[in-house]
Order: sequence, then C-alpha cells, then structure tokens
Amino acid sequence: MIKLSNLSKTFHPGQPNAVQALKEIDLHVHPEEFLVLVGANGSGKSTLLNCIAGNIFPTKGEIRIAGQDVTRMPVYRRSAWVARVFQDPLQGSAANLSVLENFRLASLRTSKKRLRIGMNTAFADRVRERVADLGMGLEHHLHQPMGTLSGGQRQALSLLMAVMDDISILLLDEPTAALDPRSAEMVLTVADRLIRQYPVTAVMVTHNLKEAHRYGSRIVQLEGGSVLRDVSGQQKADLSLNDLFNWFA
Repeated sequence: MIKLSNLSKTFHPGQPNAVQALKEIDLHVHPEEFLVLVGANGSGKSTLLNCIAGNIFPTKGEIRIAGQDVTRMPVYRRSAWVARVFQDPLQGSAANLSVLENFRLASLRTSKKRLRIGMNTAFADRVRERVADLGMGLEHHLHQPMGTLSGGQRQALSLLMAVMDDISILLLDEPTAALDPRSAEMVLTVADRLIRQYPVTAVMVTHNLKEAHRYGSRIVQLEGGSVLRDVSGQQKADLSLNDLFNWFA
C-alpha cells in the first residue's frame, strides 16, 4: 500500500545547520497493516509521517501509494487516499461548527464536488448511524459545537471522520499525547476497531511503548533517521513489553 524507496530528507541542505532527518529508508507498509513508529526525539518519526502525508517533500527517494508515485504530490491531492489525525484534538476539526457540520467538511475531502457544502437528511442519518456505532452516545449531540466536547470525544469523532469516506491510509500523529490515560485508552480502542471495520492501512507515531505493543501489528524503531528494528508477524507476536522497553535501555 505504501512503498518508501531510498527515502532521505535533509533540512537546510548546504548550510552549516544542515540536518539529515531521514537516511535512505526502504519501507513497505502492507494493506490493512497497523504499523507503529517508535523512537527517541529526533529519530525521524514525525519527518517520515510528514513525508507520507505530503506536508514535506523528501530530498531524494520515492514514495508510492497503491502503486502511484506521490513523491511530489501536495497534501490536498493525496487527501483522496490519506487522512490524518493530529495530537491536538481540535487541530483536525472546527471548534465553532457543529459535529454534523464537521463531518460534512470532512466528507468534502474525498468528494469531487468540493464546492457543494449542503447537508441533507440522508447524510445526517448516515452520520448519526456511524456515530452511534462508537457506543459513546454522541449521536444525540450532532448539533452541538465540536469545541464543547471533551478531548477524548473530539478525537474519537476525528478518527471516525477520517475513515468513513473511503480513504485507504490513516496517519495517527501521537493521537493520545494530549489526553488523560483513560481517554487515551478509549481513543486507541476506537481507532483499532475502526481500522479493522473499514478497513484501512494505519501508520501511528507514538512515544507510548505500551500503546505500540498493544495495538501495532508491526513496530518499526527509528534511530538517527534510519530503521533500526522492524518487527512483525511471529516476531511481533513473541515480542514482550519488556523486550520493547529494552530497545531503549
């Protein structure tokens, strides 16, 4: 689904403050995989996610999504395939608009009729049904401003907005970092269920090793802009949480 070939990124090339954030990374993320990126600060996790999203372009190398070269494709053109949930629960939504209005804006991301903003009963019923599936009672609050909800509620709705319009790739950028432990667990449980339900290929950046161990079907550790470890399949099944902590000992 996602293929990174010889991917490198240098910030401020040719300058005294040049930083090579990614170094010739080769990585193939398979369809419906839940890949988790772990690593210390400065290891390249966020840079890699931003390259996949299209927020920054690599210095060299190639990015392919579903076989198509998207290396120099901007964010808005990748939005037909790629959705992203950010660390800040409000960053992916409009606080002053209602929940339903936020879902309508999100649906325009993958729609060819980008200037048609109206909502009809069929759309509202579809959103209400999907929100009800979250089991959080939020289907009764569709006309409430998004900004009045808790951080965990907003993040759960942001996840649903991201996946319900036929995207193929979900990028999770430390989605629980701003939440309390109870809300964080709820949001990742929702994320795991939605990824399986729709289904999508997911790439998550996290500093929380317990989250990485519990939810990732594959764990990739970055260090100094390179892949240090890549564990999946039976290796992932046999990996204990203590083993994962020992990576950073």
